[in-house]
Amino acid sequence: MSLATASPALDLEAIRAALEEQPDGVLDDVARRHAVPLRVVLDLLPGPAARSASGARFAEIWGDLVDWGPVTSIVHTEDGVFETKAPLPPGGEARGYFNIHGESPLGGHLRIARYAAIYFIERLFFGCRSCSLQFINIDGGAMFKVFVGRDEKRELLADQLACFERLRDVETSAA
Repeated sequence: MSLATASPALDLEAIRAALEEQPDGVLDDVARRHAVPLRVVLDLLPGPAARSASGARFAEIWGDLVDWGPVTSIVHTEDGVFETKAPLPPGGEARGYFNIHGESPLGGHLRIARYAAIYFIERLFFGCRSCSLQFINIDGGAMFKVFVGRDEKRELLADQLACFERLRDVETSAA
């Protein structure tokens, strides 16, 4: 989805203004307030805060995440935010789904045909540096998000941050 077809220019300027007014707020709330898919808001983040890779890279990117250790996985809906802090289990493709299985509290099945893009987001979130991968579907909404973990002092885990930066740079260099 391109920004030009997503919303009239006036709406895009209103979204930019909302992001400037509260640059470290909840992006899903901005999308909801302006009645646009999250992807439109991600595309309007200033500077290098959001870089994307093709959804076709899902299996390779997931395979990398499996080695990061415990991460925070989030499913954010209009009605709630569900968080799981655990290592991501391996998965594989079968019958039109990416099936997640392994020794982890997280499991499930994702429809391959719905993958559109994976955004690498680095920005402040309520005053703290935050790094995440946001898996976006063909409608521009978030399938789920994976955040770099934090230590007991609420600092980003250095090893995961290095993995995030490396993966982001490799996956988005051609984008």
